[in-house]
Amino acid sequence: MCTVYGYARISTKHQNIERQIRNISASYPNAVIITEAYTGTKIERPEWTKLYKKVKTGDTLVFDSVSRMSRNAEEGIKTYFELFDRGVELVFLKEAYINTATYADNLKDKIELTGTDEDEIFKGLNNYFRKLAERQIRIAFEQAEKEVTDLHQRTKEGLETARLNGKQIGAVKGKTLTTKKSIEAKEGIRKYSKDFDGTLADAEVITLTGISRNSYYKYKKELKAEQ
Repeated sequence: MCTVYGYARISTKHQNIERQIRNISASYPNAVIITEAYTGTKIERPEWTKLYKKVKTGDTLVFDSVSRMSRNAEEGIKTYFELFDRGVELVFLKEAYINTATYADNLKDKIELTGTDEDEIFKGLNNYFRKLAERQIRIAFEQAEKEVTDLHQRTKEGLETARLNGKQIGAVKGKTLTTKKSIEAKEGIRKYSKDFDGTLADAEVITLTGISRNSYYKYKKELKAEQ
């Protein structure tokens, strides 16, 4: 009997995983949901490793996005094709164009051979379509890796800017601190809040980012003061 599994992952236990679970369940109500709080830059994650070994031909793995499977491009691509070769269907709700069903369809000849001299051209075009499908998969995983790399770089630059501006870095009682956590939280608020570069209301941003309500409004106030 084939099984549909939904895999939802957050990087830390302080983040909110409910949105991913809700999205997967909406599309696959009977999915067996596996959750994990572990960085996506490593493929050797405890719950993921168990699931990877468990799935069999005919099973389906559903992810809210490709970044939930892996944020290491090379490992993600390798795992994608290993699972594809095992006959496991992969579904990425936000990147349906790289679902294994779509990839399998792209492996088929798009242009039928005619038994004429033009067949060599048609073979070349069919091979091009297959290579293009593989390239789309690679780009999706590379983008997921780039996002986390960019976040780390912005956090590093933010900490350095804070240090140069004389702000306290680290834990000192009674002082306003600039920390890696606060910089990452503010980055998320800037990106998603309709008061900055996003389109979401406060409650939606809090749910999406996993920032506590008190911290959210504190960071939002500080961001507005910086404008």
